[in-house]
Amino acid sequence: MTFVARSVLPIALPLAFALSTTCVAQAPAKAPAEAPVPPTISTVPGMPSVPDPANLYSETTAAKMSPALANDLPRVYVPHVQSNDVYVIDPATFKVVDKFRVGLNPQHVVPSWDLRTLWVANNAENTTKGSLTPVDPKTGKPGKPIAVDDPYNMYFSPDGKSAIIVAEALKRLDFRDPVTMKLQYTIDVPGCAGINHADFSIDGRFAIFTCEFAGTVTKIDLVNRKVLGTTQVIQPGRPTKVVKGPDGRDEVICTTWKGMPQDIRASPDGKLFYVADMMADGVHVVDGESFRQVGFIETGKGTHGLYPSRDGKKLYVANRGSNKIHGPAKGKGGVSVIDFATRKVEANWPIPGGGSPDMGNVSADGKWLWLSGRYDHVVYAFDTSNGEVKIIPVGREPHGLTVWPQPGRYSLGHTGNLR
Repeated sequence: MTFVARSVLPIALPLAFALSTTCVAQAPAKAPAEAPVPPTISTVPGMPSVPDPANLYSETTAAKMSPALANDLPRVYVPHVQSNDVYVIDPATFKVVDKFRVGLNPQHVVPSWDLRTLWVANNAENTTKGSLTPVDPKTGKPGKPIAVDDPYNMYFSPDGKSAIIVAEALKRLDFRDPVTMKLQYTIDVPGCAGINHADFSIDGRFAIFTCEFAGTVTKIDLVNRKVLGTTQVIQPGRPTKVVKGPDGRDEVICTTWKGMPQDIRASPDGKLFYVADMMADGVHVVDGESFRQVGFIETGKGTHGLYPSRDGKKLYVANRGSNKIHGPAKGKGGVSVIDFATRKVEANWPIPGGGSPDMGNVSADGKWLWLSGRYDHVVYAFDTSNGEVKIIPVGREPHGLTVWPQPGRYSLGHTGNLR
């Protein structure tokens, strides 16, 4: 079957992946100019300010832990899709110290916008029994679950007024009260099959969500509550053609292949979005404003999770070791480290004997990258100074683990997208 993804906004032609050089006469030396001061970011009402427009991760450095988290237990919370429970790891000893039952098919552990609750998203695949289980980070104990439809993943609006339930199977985003989870409104995304991961513009005006089963990304206007467009992400070298889009403008589509976009994270200056693609074995680079693809970075097999370093200079990329949704154990999994400034891979950290690193986050001090081992039923802790890895056995099919506490002022969701 030929796959054709159409978009409201055009993406760049394949020529955009090529670099051009120009020879110019050498000018006389000049005194170095002062670095330009980035303009102030005008955020949507209710959203916290952006202290450093050049680095939206400036408030998530190791030294900027919120005083409100002082009594929270240092723990790693690991949800298991198959065994319907959460294991709790003490990061000081690298040992499992607790576990508790939750709802059906827990996918991610998500810090709330105000950092006071950890929500376990139980999407109860192929049933109507979806729920969210609250966990108190001071005690590490679960509370009474709240029934919601299909919570595969969960985010929060930048102003903190809504929890965004990513109802993957239903192809929609449900905006709910962030405490009671009462439904506020819904945005349908019928063209985004497999909607699952997201990140937000630096000013809070829009979000870009990945569409796993369509091979596309979709842009959501959070102010006017509507879909702005959908764009196919294309691996370089794949055959393409130009067609007329729904708006009458030309767009480039891939005629024989579609990717499987997964996690997505913004660049420090908020201008670019990095999109992990499990089929392309790399990361697409998309310009947020123009919604055009402007690059591609090859990483490793089964590219899946994306996590900025604590200083906002590097992007850790989890390569799951397989292009299949249900892959084998001991695959060619590992971690690639991308330098944000150069957009190049500066290091690769393989797992001795193979593995399947999936979702997780960075420790508060930035010294450890914690990732679930999806197909190997383990958790990995990578030393970010040298890539050496510790392996901790856990339950069946660990997925979106979170590390807590984390520095930052507020959470946009997932496994800890803090700013």
